Amino acid sequence: MYLIYSGALALLLLLTSPYWIWQAVRHGKYWAGFSERMGNVPARLRATRVDENCIWVHAVSVGEVIAVTPLVRSMSTKLGTRWRIVVSTTTMTGQDLARKAFGEENVFYVPLDFAFALRPFFERLRPRAMILAETEFWPNMLRLAHEKNANVAVVNARISDRSFPRYRAFRGLLRKALRNIDLFLAQSDADRERLIVIGADSARVQVSGNLKFEAPAAKTSDLVTQLRSAISGPVLVCGSTVAGEEELLLPALWRIFAGSASATVILAPRHPERFPAVTELLQSSGLNFTKRSGWRGEPLAGKILLLDSIGELAAVYELATAAFVGGSLVPRGGHNILEPARFGKPIFVGPYTQNFRDIIAIFSQADAVRVIDSTKVTDELASVFGEKWRAMGERGRAVFMAQSGALQRTLDGVEVLLWMPSTIKARYQQVEK
Repeated sequence: MYLIYSGALALLLLLTSPYWIWQAVRHGKYWAGFSERMGNVPARLRATRVDENCIWVHAVSVGEVIAVTPLVRSMSTKLGTRWRIVVSTTTMTGQDLARKAFGEENVFYVPLDFAFALRPFFERLRPRAMILAETEFWPNMLRLAHEKNANVAVVNARISDRSFPRYRAFRGLLRKALRNIDLFLAQSDADRERLIVIGADSARVQVSGNLKFEAPAAKTSDLVTQLRSAISGPVLVCGSTVAGEEELLLPALWRIFAGSASATVILAPRHPERFPAVTELLQSSGLNFTKRSGWRGEPLAGKILLLDSIGELAAVYELATAAFVGGSLVPRGGHNILEPARFGKPIFVGPYTQNFRDIIAIFSQADAVRVIDSTKVTDELASVFGEKWRAMGERGRAVFMAQSGALQRTLDGVEVLLWMPSTIKARYQQVEK
């Protein structure tokens, strides 16, 4: 099975190589960390000492890094200096954030899922445990972890509506790979059931809740302090927008400025490589705007601030009178609404929120989020500064505060994982026989 899988993966990468090369040349994506992805262990990532126990945490991108940060810090505090925690990521933005959070010497790009690329990292790090965030089911990685006697857990596990049919179609092959995972800590009961359907052993699957509710609040930044002095009216923050959404938002922004000359809109595209395209769109729209990279503190009444930066959006939500969270007006699955919810802001999203279905469901049940029909974006967003939405924001804050405990349940599960060889693992192996 693994030989066939590796051959198929190599063929897929070969056939799609023009796309990856184009992305690397045009946007710099995927070229960063290329040698690490191919199995070259960087010099900064020292070998694990014989008197240390290593835990390898893998978090794909920014969202996963944010989710696991409280977990990593809590584990580090509890386990002490004889335990070493390293973190791998897939994306460049995730890598940058992880290096800031955990130090460059503890962070690296995850190798491609080939044995030749993964083995040098397993041999250098000798992990006692591997913790994967959400749904990283890479067969060769899981097989090597099992061969190297590293216990494996998937934390904050979820199976999205989009990926579930695909996983289910290949559950016969996937079941063998999932046997190498010792513990699944699912976000919800629905995720637990889906994990079992695609091949996870029900005895290994628990519900621990969503770690994203446990992410620490963004610290007030210098930008937020500067913005307070530059803003004199209501503020709409449009966060994590994706291709195709800004065009849908523009008529609403015209209406907002027509109704309030003191209003400010802060527009934050999700992906840095789109900053130039959004700049061109705003230039052609005739709207008054300035880029964060060129802003020097001048008043922002009647203007759009294009947030062409990374890592500042979460703190900026504090200033919002209302927030629109993108990736949801077009079929991209939506983005995390918890950052504005933490601050008690009225939250608006489009109809495509599958990637956060459980979070959206919780907030919807409490009437704490407004789902906008994509054909009525202008009318809905033009009224976001009305008094009727303030109570919705307060309900959202209450929902956020009520959803706690995922971090402690995850820590409890990880603690069991670390000592699994003498307790639970033998029982799992007996069940499989």
